[in-house]
Amino acid sequence: MGDSFIRHIALLGFEKRFVPSQHYVYMFLVKWQDLSEKVVYRRFTEIYEFHKTLKELFPIEAGDISAENRIIPHLPAPRWFDGQRAAESRQGTLTGYCGALMGLPAKISRCPHVLNFFKVRPDDLQLPTDSQLKKPETYLVSKDGKNSIADITGPIVLQTYRAIADYKKTSGSEMALASGDVVEVVEKNESGWWFCQMKAKRGWIPASYLEPLDSPDEAEDPEPNYAGEPYVAIKAYTALLEDEVSLQEGETVEVIHKLLDGWKEDITGYFPSMYLQKSGQDIAEAQRQIKRRGAPPRRSSIRNARSIHQRSRNRLSQDSYRRNSVRYLQQRRRLGRSGPQNPGSPMQEEPQTQSSKPQPAVPPRPSADLILHRCSESTKRKLASSV
Repeated sequence: MGDSFIRHIALLGFEKRFVPSQHYVYMFLVKWQDLSEKVVYRRFTEIYEFHKTLKELFPIEAGDISAENRIIPHLPAPRWFDGQRAAESRQGTLTGYCGALMGLPAKISRCPHVLNFFKVRPDDLQLPTDSQLKKPETYLVSKDGKNSIADITGPIVLQTYRAIADYKKTSGSEMALASGDVVEVVEKNESGWWFCQMKAKRGWIPASYLEPLDSPDEAEDPEPNYAGEPYVAIKAYTALLEDEVSLQEGETVEVIHKLLDGWKEDITGYFPSMYLQKSGQDIAEAQRQIKRRGAPPRRSSIRNARSIHQRSRNRLSQDSYRRNSVRYLQQRRRLGRSGPQNPGSPMQEEPQTQSSKPQPAVPPRPSADLILHRCSESTKRKLASSV
């Protein structure tokens, strides 16, 4: 697989923040080569410094040697005082800048400077805490263009979901829902918390409270991997339901199915994804996520859930997981035994196949007189009349 690169950058809007002092940050939806979508926040001063460094890295394309060779887009310098009006007026400029940036040759649009600038930083994941007296104010780019200077030129196709039950937020970074509310999903996190927007509101919502509008059997969950992947528990978990698994910190489990609602499963039961980390990976970031938000609730634990679909989504039962896992292990053992015993060419196996399955003998074709002798009287009369 090739190196990672950015497919598209779209401006979602800007936020007015008050900590440590009043300032504005722009929200970008970054779509990567592996089809993942991440939301990042950048000040305009950061964007301008990024722009100046990009010109220094590519002086010919920046027009420093000859103005007619310039292909890097222009970006105005920051003002001495940036208010809300200035932050809004820049949205059209930044939309055009990002579109032009992605249209540059690969040596520029895919250079490390561009990729590193738009990667997710720890600050992008630090959502407002309840201790903050004044929460950030979010201003989204208007889709109809009436309240903004320019629309987003790049197509942003956000999936639409419906809330199946009321959800009361437990922190300032989350978004409350009423049953039947329709939201657009900006980011689907593997932890089971999805970043959504509804009109002018944005926040994190448990995926288990959402259902797709088109079909309950939407093929989103990946197929089970009965070979299993090793994961390590980075925090102890006590099972709350009968089909869940209690984990001790440091315990290793074999995950065979990853569900988008933030839960994983092996042959013994369910456990939250947030409390697991793939073996061999750094656990620091995963532990920081646990401190910010707990494990999302499971769909089966939601009371008064009301779906608009008559059929529920098809989910494998625990018995199916066990049967398929045992069958997979048996096939793997069988292949392991047959491999060392038959290291030679498949020509050695042909006599065994032919002897174990002999071909049936073909009887000789009967003569015409014998056929006439054995056929019925009706057949004889038809033959006689045709002659």
